[in-house]
Amino acid sequence: MLSSHLMTEMSLTADRLIVIGRGRLIAQTTIKDFLTGGPGNFVQVRSPQASALAALLEARGVTVARQPGSALRITGATSDAVGELARVNWLTLQELSEHQTSLEDRYMELTSDSIDYRTAQGAPVPVPCLDVG
Repeated sequence: MLSSHLMTEMSLTADRLIVIGRGRLIAQTTIKDFLTGGPGNFVQVRSPQASALAALLEARGVTVARQPGSALRITGATSDAVGELARVNWLTLQELSEHQTSLEDRYMELTSDSIDYRTAQGAPVPVPCLDVG
């Protein structure tokens, strides 16, 4: 078991983690599940046929946000699933990349109600501590 406030150390060392805030259990899970459960995860796609790809994804219940140019920000599907859908429909992809929230960002999101200290402007002061087992 290791307790640390160094998020990089935790992401490289731990397989499972426990997050405690104000004496209560907030999360007990694997690092992978902890990170994939956050809203900061998405797939970025650029394609000259972005509209056609967006329609195919939306028909499958995937959330698609159109970005400037020919880019799409996709949540609710993996990059493998998006790539395969494009391939079977003969759609060209110029970019296909997964974006995952950081351990620190996910931690701050989950513990925002457990922050004990705030700046004069009301912003939370991070005092992270992850207990890892």
